[in-house]
Amino acid sequence: MECLEKGTILIVDDEKEIRDLVDIYLKSDGFNTINACDGLEAINLVRDNDIDLIILDVMMPNLNGIETCLKIREIKEMPIIMLSAKSEDIDKILGLNMGADDYLTKPFNPLELVARVKSQLRRFHMFGKNTNMLEVEEENIIQIEDLTIKLETHEVLLGDNIVKLTPTEFDILSLLAQSRGKVFSIENIYESVWNQEFMTSDNTVMVHIRKIREKIEENPRNPRFIKTVWGVGYKVEK
Repeated sequence: MECLEKGTILIVDDEKEIRDLVDIYLKSDGFNTINACDGLEAINLVRDNDIDLIILDVMMPNLNGIETCLKIREIKEMPIIMLSAKSEDIDKILGLNMGADDYLTKPFNPLELVARVKSQLRRFHMFGKNTNMLEVEEENIIQIEDLTIKLETHEVLLGDNIVKLTPTEFDILSLLAQSRGKVFSIENIYESVWNQEFMTSDNTVMVHIRKIREKIEENPRNPRFIKTVWGVGYKVEK
C-alpha cells in the first residue's frame, strides 16, 4: 500500500526557496517532483504531464493560486493543497471554495506538508475500494432518487447531468451516502476523509458541505440529499 503514496507532485510557488525546500522533503520520501514558478507555467505542466497532486501557492504573479486552481479543475482531477501566508478564515474558505482539497499556512512544517500529501494521495487512490460498504451494489453504484454515485469511476450524476465534484467533495458525499441514515459529526467527517486529527476551530467540513449542496441540490437551503442534524452533524437519509 505504501507504493500508492508515491507519485509525481507539482510544486507551484514564486519563491524558489520554498520550492527547493518542499522539493527536498518530497524527494527524500520517494516522490517525483516538478516545479513551476507561477500559475501559467503550472497549467501548461498539468496539460503535458501525469501529475498526481499539486502544491499550489496562493499569492503569485501573472496568475494567482485561486485562479490557477479553477483553471486546473477544468483540465484534470487530482488533489490540490494550497499554501498561503494568510491565516484568516476567509482566505482558507476562499481557497476551499475554489476547489482546493487542503490548505496549509506559511510558515509550515515540511514534514506536516509531506504527511498531508500522503493523506490526500491515499484517499484519492484508495477511496471506493472497501468491499464492506452498506449501500454498494454489484457495480459499486449508489442510487438515491435521481442522484447516482459511481464509486469505482468517481462519477456523480444528477438525472442525466454530470456533477463535477472535487476529490474531497466526492469523498464526503460518498462517506455519507454509504451509511445512509447515520449521522456523522463534523469531527467524524474530517477524521474519516482527511485522516487527521480534527481541530475544533476548523470549518473546512462546513465549507465543503456547502459546496456539495450547491452542486447537487435544487435548493441548497432546503436540501433533499444532505440533511443537517442541528447540534450533531450531517446525514443522507434512507
